[in-house]
Amino acid sequence: PRVLCKPFPRVSVLQRRMLLHALLCSLLLCPGTVSAKPTFRRERVRPESEPSPNLSLQYHHEAFLGKEEARSFEELSPEESRGRLGKIVDRIDNNEDGVITMEELKTWIKRVQKRYIYENVAKVWNDYDRNEDNKISWEEYKDSTYGYYLANPAEFQDVTEQFSFKKMLPRDERRFKNADLDGDHAASRDEFMSFLHPEEFEHMKEIVVLETLEDIDKNEDGFVDQDEYIADMFAHEDGGPEPEWLANEREQFSDFRDLNKDGKMDKEEIQQWILPNGYDRAQAEAKHLIAESDMNKDELLTKEEILENWRMFVGSQATNYGEDLTRKHTEL
Repeated sequence: PRVLCKPFPRVSVLQRRMLLHALLCSLLLCPGTVSAKPTFRRERVRPESEPSPNLSLQYHHEAFLGKEEARSFEELSPEESRGRLGKIVDRIDNNEDGVITMEELKTWIKRVQKRYIYENVAKVWNDYDRNEDNKISWEEYKDSTYGYYLANPAEFQDVTEQFSFKKMLPRDERRFKNADLDGDHAASRDEFMSFLHPEEFEHMKEIVVLETLEDIDKNEDGFVDQDEYIADMFAHEDGGPEPEWLANEREQFSDFRDLNKDGKMDKEEIQQWILPNGYDRAQAEAKHLIAESDMNKDELLTKEEILENWRMFVGSQATNYGEDLTRKHTEL
């Protein structure tokens, strides 16, 4: 199956887009198994200094633990989750002074992010490196990912135009070439890392912006207007009224996305939206976790404060993300 791209700053346009890409690639590998379109609200990257309070607890768990580790906590009882969290807190406290600083928490989150990317690439490497030369050629990747489609194109005629496999393949090839810094038509581990996780690499920013534009720009005029921006987040599937949060998103578009006030976003404005300059997601997440758990407001976290608010950091069998998120909205 297609490898998911790690989402950056928050539950973002990239995360949703890569999820849809992965679902469609699973059609290539396992035809007939996926047919439903996700119906969740599609969150967007925010260039503000803190993550949006509307994010699910699952996002914070994955930022703090990594995707696989966060999933493992969901199999534990609340008592077991708190116990394992306590051991993690001890590891974060580098100078063993009994408190977690912003810097210590940020360092931990950065380490988790880096570990996820390395482990993600290591997990799939042998699936693509078929000749075991410690490189993945474009032909190897193409055959592994699109081989079934190329051999049986008639089976995929009903896939929607935007994410049709005919467009996905050349788009992946373009991204692969962008990641192939030495131009040898094969990806080293570092190059393949930038191919799978382009939002993490400076030289891949342009391709990330271009892919985002292509996904949202339905009229193909090279810009994203407000209707396209909203449509990418919410579809009127039942013809009912718009949810209240859409009014805020329209204001966000007018006030913060459309910087030159011409009614649409160009590539530069899209980049500022999804890859804002100077945004440090690890620092933003660390700041948010401290703000949510720092009961005495000293900008430090004790082990007791973290364990008291353990649901913000880790999940468990008893965690209900929907109820927690609704309660948090009410409190805010």
